[in-house]
Amino acid sequence: MLDVIAHALSWVLTVLAPRRPGRHSAEYFAAQTSEPDPTPATPWSRPWTGPSSQEVRAIFRDEWAQRLPAVQRERLWASQFAALGVDYDFPTMGLGSVVTRKRVAA
Repeated sequence: MLDVIAHALSWVLTVLAPRRPGRHSAEYFAAQTSEPDPTPATPWSRPWTGPSSQEVRAIFRDEWAQRLPAVQRERLWASQFAALGVDYDFPTMGLGSVVTRKRVAA
């Protein structure tokens, strides 16, 4: 008797309140595969906006800049890159030349 009541109740619920297919059903997988996958945007899909390699080489190989002290040379390079619209944060400057470290007694 309980089995008949359970079947009748499940039939009434499926008719009155239809539900989405479960994650492991064939209908769910068919719905997932029928939708096209969005193509991910790659960095190569848009044009290069930075300076060219010739511009960068010209900045680093400038003979006048090579004769400057290291700190002034880095500042000159930063200003030349800023003119091109690129952020340059002194990557070639060693911290040992700017900061002196002392031994700390532990």
